[in-house]
This record gives sequence, structure tokens and C-alpha cells, in this order.
Amino acid sequence: QVTLVESGGGLVQAGGSLRLSCAASGRTFSNYFLGWFRQAPGKDRELVAVLGWSGHSPYYPASVKGRFTISRDNAKNTVDLQMNSLKPEDTAVYYCAASPRGIRVIDQDYWGQGTQVTVSS
Repeated sequence: QVTLVESGGGLVQAGGSLRLSCAASGRTFSNYFLGWFRQAPGKDRELVAVLGWSGHSPYYPASVKGRFTISRDNAKNTVDLQMNSLKPEDTAVYYCAASPRGIRVIDQDYWGQGTQVTVSS
């Protein structure tokens, strides 16, 4: 059984930092994209950061580029998200996900249970 387990969410003031971690198990994630998505109340789930197997060429949307950094350890099957300069609009449930096909929400085969990130102003 494949599982993705996130940790590291919490409450932080605007301008602060948090680091999210995701531990994947149950299969080998060779050639899988590992990424982070988020969903705020009343909004669609959106991509935050994604990284391919090689660990090179991460993708970030403009909303987080320069503030968030994704990294993965293929030996440990983990993917982390370092979030700096957090803003209230970053408040959401953050999900770890894995896909062999692409980076869209509908491409993801596996999802974690989510971890809440709340940024106070």
C-alpha cells in the first residue's frame, strides 16, 4: 500500500518560515514527480512546487517562486518544502503528491492526508 505522510505544518506569523516534510512508502518512486499542492477554503487545489526524479529543474508558480524551495531525497523517498517569507495568502492545507505523468492535479496518482499551514498577519 502506497502512503504519503506529511508533517511540519502549523501556525506562523507573516514573514516567518516553515518546513514541510513528506515521507513516501509502499513503492519505488523512480521516474515519479514528487510535489506539493495546497488548497485554501473555497478555492481549487493548486500546485506549489514539483521536482522530477533527477532533483533538477524544480517548477514553482509565480505566487511562491523565490520564497519556497522543494527538495527530495530519493534514497529515503522523502520530499521537503522550505517556505520562507510566508504571507497570509499562503494559508491552506498543503498536500504531498506523486505522479509518473505530470504536474497537474489530475495527473497525481497518490496524495497525502494534508497538513494545515496558517499564516497570521
